[in-house]
Amino acid sequence: MASPGPQRRTELLRGVLDLCLLAVMDEGPAYGYEMTKRLRERGLAIVGEGSIYPLLGRLERDGLVETYRAASNGGPPRKYYRPSRAGRVALAMGVAEWRAARDAVDSVLAPVKIEVAS
Repeated sequence: MASPGPQRRTELLRGVLDLCLLAVMDEGPAYGYEMTKRLRERGLAIVGEGSIYPLLGRLERDGLVETYRAASNGGPPRKYYRPSRAGRVALAMGVAEWRAARDAVDSVLAPVKIEVAS
């Protein structure tokens, strides 16, 4: 059986990427590239700028983020995102749901012995 590798990680991440975006924005307002950089610093190198913009648009339409534009060094103004009040509530609830799901999955997978073929 072939290893699922990045495909599996992408599928698992898809359901929680919006939560991860809210979390990195909660540290301080950020524009798209800055968010991908923050995610990479925490081990989510698989997330690219192109994959977050549709999510940011959805978060904005859903009222979970607020945006503003600010000048950049030599380029067009950047669009910054920060969680709205509803976004902070969604983040807190999402973190609680994630932790409960993670704990349940961990309890199912804990007895599995991992053996790597040489």
